[in-house]
Amino acid sequence: MITAHDVEKISAEGERAIRAADDLNALEEVRRTYLGRKGKLPAMFREVPSLPSAERARVGDQLNQVRARLEAALDARAAELAGVTLTKRLASEATDVTLPGRRRILGRLHVLTRTLEEVQRIFHGMGFEIVEGPEIETEEFNFERLNIPRDHPARDAQDSFYISDEILLRTQTTSVDARVMIGRKPPMRILTTGRCYRRDAPDWKRMPVFHQVDGFMVGERITMADLKGVLSSFARQLFGPQTKTKFVPGYFPFTEPSAELYVYFNEEWMELGGCGMFHPRVLEYASIDPQRYTAFAFGLGVDRQVMVRYGIPDIRLFWDNDLRMLEQF
Repeated sequence: MITAHDVEKISAEGERAIRAADDLNALEEVRRTYLGRKGKLPAMFREVPSLPSAERARVGDQLNQVRARLEAALDARAAELAGVTLTKRLASEATDVTLPGRRRILGRLHVLTRTLEEVQRIFHGMGFEIVEGPEIETEEFNFERLNIPRDHPARDAQDSFYISDEILLRTQTTSVDARVMIGRKPPMRILTTGRCYRRDAPDWKRMPVFHQVDGFMVGERITMADLKGVLSSFARQLFGPQTKTKFVPGYFPFTEPSAELYVYFNEEWMELGGCGMFHPRVLEYASIDPQRYTAFAFGLGVDRQVMVRYGIPDIRLFWDNDLRMLEQF
């Protein structure tokens, strides 16, 4: 039979257990032990009806007081432990504001892409329209409309990747010139840029895929002087106002006369590409009267321009995806 002494003993024991609980899980275990459905205090409440009638009210009232006291102690200890837990968590998650910041690494355009866009801006400023053309081309536009028939030896120098007997990866962006002229009436100024393909063995200055800039101007009384003026202005804008240029006689099946453009940069003469006046047959293929109109055209390599301009020793570095090289530009 329970007595008032037993009740006070359970109360003191429970309060000690509450104070000894060092985390919320241990405190919950104390609550179940003393106040849970099968706990010690509810067991005492179940014995109250068996007490003498004179003791029931007094012991029952004492048990209610103990229960209220233990519940209050549990709530207070829970709040205390929660504060400690939060403090520990905040301390573990604290940021040292004195540390240097972490820079976000931003992507950037490839140096070849940036150079192509710069070239487009220069020619656009001179009135050229920027157009695009297919990289998969027919022999008709890649060769025949550029005055390079099937048995012409120039095809050997431009051996490419054939998809079928008549379809290949374009060997030059000049093929876009042949397409653009169809259905248009002079005057016109056109520039195109993009990838070209030839079956070259990779080495420090050649790759099977390379980038080219190609442009032409058609109109009345267009001469080599116009060509030299446009390309010299382009070179000065790209490489600097003091850049020297020279034109060396050359040969291309679709231009006559033909020349090669050189610029003096970094104390050496660098070939940029070929140029010249469109062969009359090229104009005739596009239904443009060569007796009334003349045209100049040029095709400039981009990869080697970038190599010389930025001191890049090997063209294969453009394709290696090595961040040590790419992050310099």
